[in-house]
Amino acid sequence: MKKSTLRRIWIYMGKYKINLIGVLICSFFSNTLLIFAPLLTGKAIDKIIGPSNVDFSGLIPLISILLALYLTSSLFQWFMSILSNVAASHITKDIRKDAFDHLNTLPLKFFDQTAHGDIISKLTNDIDAISEGLFQGITQVLSAAIIITGCFGFMLAINPFITMIVLIITPLCFFIASFIAKQSKKMFSNQSKTVGELNGYVEEMIGNQKVVKAFGYENRSLEAFKKMNEELYHWGQKAQWYSSLTNPTTRLINNTAYVAVTVIGGLLAIAGHLSVGNIASFLTYSNQFAKPINEITSLSSQIQSAFASAERVFALIDEESEAKVLESAKEINNPRGSVEFKKVSFSYRPDVPLIKELDLSVKPTNMIAIVGPTGSGKTTLVNLIMRFYDVNSGNIIIDGDSIYNVTRESLRQSIGMVLQESWLFKGTVAENVAYGKPEATRNEIINAAKESMAHSFIKRLPKGYDTEITEDGGNLSQGQKQLLTITRVMLTNPSILILDEATSNIDTRTEIKIQKAFSKMMEGRTSFVIAHRLSTIREADVILVLKDGDIIEKGNHEELLKKKGFYYTMYHSQFAE
Repeated sequence: MKKSTLRRIWIYMGKYKINLIGVLICSFFSNTLLIFAPLLTGKAIDKIIGPSNVDFSGLIPLISILLALYLTSSLFQWFMSILSNVAASHITKDIRKDAFDHLNTLPLKFFDQTAHGDIISKLTNDIDAISEGLFQGITQVLSAAIIITGCFGFMLAINPFITMIVLIITPLCFFIASFIAKQSKKMFSNQSKTVGELNGYVEEMIGNQKVVKAFGYENRSLEAFKKMNEELYHWGQKAQWYSSLTNPTTRLINNTAYVAVTVIGGLLAIAGHLSVGNIASFLTYSNQFAKPINEITSLSSQIQSAFASAERVFALIDEESEAKVLESAKEINNPRGSVEFKKVSFSYRPDVPLIKELDLSVKPTNMIAIVGPTGSGKTTLVNLIMRFYDVNSGNIIIDGDSIYNVTRESLRQSIGMVLQESWLFKGTVAENVAYGKPEATRNEIINAAKESMAHSFIKRLPKGYDTEITEDGGNLSQGQKQLLTITRVMLTNPSILILDEATSNIDTRTEIKIQKAFSKMMEGRTSFVIAHRLSTIREADVILVLKDGDIIEKGNHEELLKKKGFYYTMYHSQFAE
C-alpha cells in the first residue's frame, strides 16, 4: 500500500528537525508576544479616562512595552521565515534528487511510453509548487495553532459569554473551507496533469521544428496546442474559482462574528460589566482569532496545488524500477564475445508477439549483420543484449554466463553501442567524446578521433576540441554529430560492438572511410551491425535476415545471394535501375 502524500512529505521534513524546531520556537515567541499586545492596548485605552484626563505615568510604560513587544516579535518572525525557507528548499531539493535518481533506475519502456515533457514538468513545475506550498504551509499552520489557542484563552479570561458566541460562529469557516478544498483538489490535480501534457507537446514541437515546417504542420500544431491550452484554461479557471470562494466566504462569517462581538460588548459596557479597554482588547482578539483561519483558507489553493503536484512527483518515484540484479551477480571482465540466444521470446505488448523462441549462436570475434524490413525486430534484438528490455522467456548467454547473472553496469560497459540517433550534450567536444571514459587523456581523445575520421573536422572548429557544443549539438551538422558519437564508442574500446544504422546520416565518401575505421575496430571483437544499406555488410561473417521477429535466412553474403530468397530480393532492390 502506498503511503499517503502527507506522510511522505512529513518523512522528508523529518530530516530537518533542527530547522523545524527552530521554526516552532520562533513562531511560539513571535506569536505569543503578539497575543499579549491587545491586552496591553486595552489597558492603555483605560488609562485615557476622558478629555484632559490621561494617566501618562501609567500610559507611557505600556506604550514602551508594546513597542518592545512588536520589535521582538518582528525579529522572531524574520528568523522563522529564514528557517522555514531553508527547510522548504532542502526538502524540495531532496525530493527532486530522489525523483531524478529514481528516473535513472527506470526501464527503457517507461521513457518510450511517457511524454518527455511531462517528466520534465514533474521535475520542475510540480516540485516548485511543492516548495511554495511547504514554505507557506509550515509558517502559517504553526502560527495559526499558537494564535488561535492564545487568543481563545485571553478572550475566555475577558468574557466567557462573548467567547462562546465567537466559538459558535467561527467553526463554520472550517466546514466551508473543507468542502471547497475537496472540490478544488480535483481541479488542481487535473490542472497539473494538463500542464504536463502541454509541456510534453511543446517540447515535441520545438524539438522537431524542421519536420513541422517541412510538412506544413504549423496550423495543425497550433490547433492541437489551442485545444490543450483551452483544457488547461478550463481546469485552471475552475480551480481558481473554487479556491477564490474560500476567502470571501470565511471573511463574511468572521465579520458577522466581529459585529456580534461589537454589539454585545457595547451592551455589556453600558451595563457596567466591561470597560472600553476590555471591549477594544476583545475585538482585537476576535480579529486575531479569525485572521489565521482566513490566511489558511486563502492559501488553500496554493496548498492544494502543492499536494496535487506532490502526488504526481511521488507517482514518478513509485514507478517500478528495472528488475534488480541478483545478489550473486558478478562482473564481466573482458568478455571473449560469444553470444547465445536460447529459445528467446519477447513482445512489447502481450497481445502482439514479436520474437518467438529464437535460437542463435554467435562465435567470438564474428561480425553479425542483422537485416530485414522495418519492424522485423532488428533493434529489439540488440536491445535485449543490452538489457534495455528483458526477455519474456528464454535466456541470453555471454561467454557461458546468463546476462541475468551479471551486473547491468559491467554488461553495458563491455558493449559499445552507436545508435542511428546521435546524442550530444552541452559541453566541449572533448567532454562529449569522453562521456563513456571521463578519465581519458587528451591524447587518447585525439587518437580516437583520428581513427573515426573526426579529427580533421574538429580541428576546423573555432576552438578545436575545446569548442562548446550547444544543446543537442545544434551547432554541428548531422554527420559531424554522428562522427563524434562514433568517436565516443571508439574511445571506450569495448569487447562487443553494436552498430545500429551508425553511418546512416553520413555521406557516402565519409562512410567508406568510417567503414575502414570500423573494420579496424572490429578486429578481435564480436560485432552486431544493423544496416539498411546492404552494400556495407558484404564482409560480415554471418548475415541474419529477420522478418516478424524470426530469422528466416542465415549465411554470408555470397551464400544468401545464391539462395535467391528474401535477402536476394532485398539486395537487388537497392541496385535496381
